[in-house]
Order: sequence, then C-alpha cells, then structure tokens
Amino acid sequence: MSHDVLTVNDRPGEYPGSWYAATATPLDKLPRAKGDLRCDVCVVGGGYTGLSAALHLAEKGYDVVLLEAQRVGFGASGRNGGQVGTGQRQDQDELEATVGPEQARRLWALSLDAVQLVRDLVAKHQMGCGFTDGIIHADHRARLVPHSHAYAEKLRTQYGYDKIRPLGLEEMREMVASPAYHGGSLDMGGGHLHPLRYALGLARAARAAGVRIFERSRVTSLGGSTPAIVHTDGARVTADYVVLGCNGYMGHLVPEVAARVMPINNFIVATAPLPEAEARALIKGGHAVADSKFVINYFRMSDDNRMLFGGTESYGDRFPADIGRAVRRPMAQIFPQLADARIDYAWGGTLGITLKRMPHFQRLRGNILTASGYSGHGVAMATLGGQIAAEAIAGQAERFDLMASVPVPRFPGGTALRWPLMVLGMVWFSLRDRL
Repeated sequence: MSHDVLTVNDRPGEYPGSWYAATATPLDKLPRAKGDLRCDVCVVGGGYTGLSAALHLAEKGYDVVLLEAQRVGFGASGRNGGQVGTGQRQDQDELEATVGPEQARRLWALSLDAVQLVRDLVAKHQMGCGFTDGIIHADHRARLVPHSHAYAEKLRTQYGYDKIRPLGLEEMREMVASPAYHGGSLDMGGGHLHPLRYALGLARAARAAGVRIFERSRVTSLGGSTPAIVHTDGARVTADYVVLGCNGYMGHLVPEVAARVMPINNFIVATAPLPEAEARALIKGGHAVADSKFVINYFRMSDDNRMLFGGTESYGDRFPADIGRAVRRPMAQIFPQLADARIDYAWGGTLGITLKRMPHFQRLRGNILTASGYSGHGVAMATLGGQIAAEAIAGQAERFDLMASVPVPRFPGGTALRWPLMVLGMVWFSLRDRL
C-alpha cells in the first residue's frame, strides 16, 4: 500500500472484522523495515501479486525484501469474494476484437495457467483454504441467455474447453433458489476458496523460501535508477529490481500507473449460519455464483453454511456507515427468503479497476515492473501476475510481455477527473441493470 491511501475505514495494522479474519490464523506480526537494507528484488505490496512474486523469485534464488504498509493480505487479497475464475476479465469475443484471434487465444491459455497455479500452490503448501469447483454465471435478463449459451459453445468448439456447459431457466432455478435469474452457464474449471487463508498461505510459503517480509512499512517514495531506491518511513531499501503489486492501494506513488488504475470499493456480508438443508437448497453443488449485472452480485455458501454475499460499490475514501444495510438490499432482491436473515459480519475492501477491465502490466523502467488493475478478477490473475513478473526478472519475459501488450488506456481526464466520470458511468450502468 502506498503513502497517500487513506485507511479511514480500517484500524491500521489490524485486519477488518470480516468472516475471513474470524476464521483464519494470522501470522505473528512481522517487523517494520528499519535502516539500510540491500536485496536483489524489492517487492512492494503484500497481496497476491507481491506474495506470489516474492515466493517465485526466492525459489529462483533471489534475495527478496517484501514491504507491506499494513499486514500481509490486509487489502483486497484478504477481503474478496474468493472466486477463482477462468478467462480474462474481458471475454474472448472482446479480446479477439481488440488484440486479434491468435493473441486472444494465448490470453485464454494464460487464464487457465492462472487457475491451475492457484490449485497447485494450495495443494503444495497445504494452505487449508479449500478449493471448491464450480462457478455459475447467472443471467439477470432472459435476453442475455442465448449469448451465454453461444459463448459456452464457442469455448467448447473453438478453444477446446470442455468444463463449461449452458444452464437453462429450469436448471438455473434448481441450482440457485432465486427468481432473479433466467439461465446462464456452469464452469467447473473455476472454483472458490477462503481468500485470506490463501494470502496467509502464500506469505508462509514465501517466508519459508527465505523472503524477508516487513509489515507496517509504508513506501513513501521510489527513486534511483540501477539500483533502485525504495524509501519507507523507517528504511531505505536498495534493490536491483522492484516489483509493484499495489493494485487499488497504489495511490499516487507512481502517477503513470495511477492514471490507468483506479481504486473502487466493494462490500460483502456473511449471514448467521443457516440450517444445512436451507443452505444446500439456496445454491446446489456448493458452487459460487456471479451474475450478469454491471455492478455485479457474487455469492457462495461458506463451509459453516453462511451466505457470503457481495454487491454494491462506492467511490472515494469512505465506506458506507452501515455496510450490512447496503448489501442486504441486493441480497434480498436475489434471495427474498434472506430478507430478514441475521448478518453477523459486514466488510468492505478496495480493488483496482482499469477503463477496459483488463489488468495493467508494465515495465516502468527496465528494472521496475508493475502488475495491477485486475478489476475484480484477481485471485488467479494476480497470483499469475506475480509469477510472471518473477519470470521476467529472471530473463523469461514472454508471458509478462504478452499481458503488457494488452492496451490499457488512461482514464479520461487523468486522476483529476476519473472519479466524477466513473461515478456518472456507474450511475448509467446501474440504471441499465434495473431497466
């Protein structure tokens, strides 16, 4: 997290009061960075990108220092919906139109690599975060269903992907006990996990590989050339390479990135545990669900039969005064039977989005790399982002350069106008969802 991101919604150095934090075992607090430090690579950010980069660099023999402004997994990596989806944030039709069929096919293959990487890391390091197969895409308008079915067929026939199948109205309502959806698809290649346990698992693996992790060590400036100089409020780190994995917490540390990656806030509630029969009836098969609204609803059952429901967004530094009330509204629209359910936990998090919703990968200089802007699709892609940043530093840059070749335009008006323009756009899309 960078120097100018407000944490008015959180207690500095403490995880938010989420169901995830209540059901994870954190690391003991790690030391602050102090004095002069020297390393091969300095990683900024203790989320999925940074932890994955640090782990994979250490496994390649690099001496790595990781700087986190709060606690590892403190940001979106420890607060998100836990969905590990296939594909990029843009679908293949959009990518084919933007970058051409050949490159779009390579980006699809990268997305499958990303999901497999998560599966492999969870198993290898015995993270205890679970991995349940299946993500349901739920269409909130009947007119959208033919496209979802055609897209599933396209992936099967043109991309050789046989883990997705269409869902009609009857099967959708059998699998998701909601009157809101008309059909969609089921992708058994993706799945869901406990995101904070996963982040903590990456941190433990990185430390075991020799990474020096410093918490409560906010980066205040980035300078120098070769080597680079990274300053915190208590340390000066000299490094041959720097990897920036700050996502929605970059602030203005690097204005060139801030012009392309904007922070927004999203919110989740966890209900009280439901009777097992009711929980199983709400979402059959234990799958996760994400719907077709522009301001997306996403939800799944926890392993203790709570509904974990994410929805609504906000812009600016402050979360709503009553997050539970804000999220109860869309939850009750999707599941009227949960309108009066007790909410035990309600929390928010800040993520990074880009104008076209594709992540922003860039070499800022030859020895400084950044990967961020996952736009709500970051559990798998951020993990891969860290791995391929490590590859690029080690001299194998093909996959990093592929991601960096995807156009990620600046927000119109730069950082000064991105907020009002985004709010206007989101209001319009919200109205479109309702009509």
